[in-house]
Amino acid sequence: MDTEKHSSLRRTVAILSRGDAAARRDATPKSGRFVDIFEALAAVGIDGRPVIYDESFADAAREQLLSADGVLVWVNPIQDGRNRAGLDALLRDVAAQGVWVSAHPDVILKMGAKEVLYRTRSMGWGSDTALYQTAAAMRAELPARLATGPRVIKRNRGNGGQGIWKVEKLPTPSMIRVLDATKDTPEELTLDDFLRRCAEYFENGSVVDQAFQPRLGEGVVRCYMAGERCAGFGYHKVKALVESPGARAGAGPRLYTSNADPRFQRLRRLMEDEWTPQLTSLLNIARGDLPVIWDADFMLGPVQADGSDSYVLGEINVSSVHPYPAEAPAEIARRVADRLQLKL
Repeated sequence: MDTEKHSSLRRTVAILSRGDAAARRDATPKSGRFVDIFEALAAVGIDGRPVIYDESFADAAREQLLSADGVLVWVNPIQDGRNRAGLDALLRDVAAQGVWVSAHPDVILKMGAKEVLYRTRSMGWGSDTALYQTAAAMRAELPARLATGPRVIKRNRGNGGQGIWKVEKLPTPSMIRVLDATKDTPEELTLDDFLRRCAEYFENGSVVDQAFQPRLGEGVVRCYMAGERCAGFGYHKVKALVESPGARAGAGPRLYTSNADPRFQRLRRLMEDEWTPQLTSLLNIARGDLPVIWDADFMLGPVQADGSDSYVLGEINVSSVHPYPAEAPAEIARRVADRLQLKL
C-alpha cells in the first residue's frame, strides 16, 4: 500500500543557522549548538542535516534546503550588521516549492516583531501600547504619553535589546531621560535628539510604545512553546531598563525549568488554553503554522484581587530561540514529526 510505503520513508529536516565558510565546512549533527535537536529528531525517526547560511553562499544553502522535507531556522533578525532580507526571500522560495519551513518568514512578521504587542493589546497579556508608523507620528504623540509616566520605546524588529529604550519626561520642557536597554547609565537629551536617534527604525518598519512596568525589577518569566504546547520556562532577574541599584545587584542568568514547574502552572494554562488560541485567531495564523519553538517574555503586572500575579507581554521571540529548557528538544521533535506526517 502507498501508505505503508510512505510511512517507511525516513524524513529529513535541515537545521539552518548563520555562519561563515569554515562553519559550513565543519558542520555535523554531532557538533555545534543543536546537538540536542539532532538527537531528539533521530529519536523520532527523522534525519537532521546541518545547513549553514551566509549571503555569500546562499545558492548552495538553497540547494541543501530543497533536498530536505523541512527546515528549522535559527537566525537572528539583526546579527553582525546584517539582516534577514536575503534569507527570508530564500525561505519563501523553498517553501513555495514544497519544503516545510519553521518559522516561515510570514509567520515571523506576524508574531515575532514588536508590533505584536500593539495588535494583541486587547488580550489578557496586553497593556497600554501605541504604534508609530512614522517619525512624525511619534513626535506628535509621544509627549502626551510621557506625561502619564515612563514609556518603553521598541523598534519593530531587533534582538538583544537593540533599539529598546526607557524614556521619561523631565521637568525642563522638551528634555527627556533615556536609558538604552544595552547600557547601564541613562542620559538626558532633548526629545528632538532622541527622535533623530530613532529615525532609522522607520526606514523599514514601525516603533512600538509601551507603558513601563514598575515590577520589571522583580524578574521576567519566559514561556517556551513548541507549537501550541508549553515546552518549559525560564526565569531571571534582569538589568536591562532597571535602574534600582538593589534590583540590578540581584540580576542573574536565566534559570530553566520544565513545563511542570508549579510556580508557573497558571501561566501555562493561560498560554495553552487561552492566549495562544487568541493569538492565532487575531493574527490569522493557522495552528499548524505556529513555529515549532517560540517563546513569550512576560513581566509581572499588577497584583490581582486574589493575590495572584498578572502578566504583561514584553515580546515574542521566534527567529532564533536558543538556549531553551532541557525538555524542549523532545517537544520540538514531536511537533516536527506531527507536521511532517501531514505532508505524507
